[in-house]
Amino acid sequence: MSVMDDAQILWDYHQLHHEPRNTDIAIGLGSHDIGVAEHAAELWHEGRFPLIVFTGANAPTTIDVFPRGEAVHYAQRAQDLGVPADAVLTETRATNTGENFVLTRELLDRLGIRPASATVFTRPYQQRRAIATARKVWPEIDVVGAARAQSLEGYISDLNDAERVLNMLVGDTQRIWLYAEKGFAVPQPMPEVVREAYGRLVEAGYTSRLIREETE
Repeated sequence: MSVMDDAQILWDYHQLHHEPRNTDIAIGLGSHDIGVAEHAAELWHEGRFPLIVFTGANAPTTIDVFPRGEAVHYAQRAQDLGVPADAVLTETRATNTGENFVLTRELLDRLGIRPASATVFTRPYQQRRAIATARKVWPEIDVVGAARAQSLEGYISDLNDAERVLNMLVGDTQRIWLYAEKGFAVPQPMPEVVREAYGRLVEAGYTSRLIREETE
């Protein structure tokens, strides 16, 4: 089993393949990937939702690319693609996935907006963790995941950094069970083949995005 075979197993695991449907709002989670905003704009034009909330401050991996903050740049990109300004809100303080949802909810509450459903836009490999987090911190809302359909090879080619993508895949896989244990997300099934692929990638040195687990 090659490194790329193992990476493909993790990539496939994080895809949820939710069918697009109409929801009250969209929530676009900030990251290095401007494709999140572009895909949200595409589905807005399809009439899937009337309002998009982009959420995200900055991280070390995005400060150079999005100096005004992830949400601000996402909003600008959506407007460049024809989404009107009054159909876009920005939440500019969140620095992690839990805060994306908590602070978005607070923003909407202040505006008197109480959605019953949301389409959550993420990077392709963040889908499972994002939905698991939303269902933990905002259980009242019905969420559906959305990400641009893309192959692992295509994503690596777009980013032009295979090592970074593989490290992120490994890190997000660890966070699936670790965040559930910490109460940050609802538990997710993880087939043994996924755990084995994860273990081999860790042994191969793809560890830069791992969270150090406490041991007794």
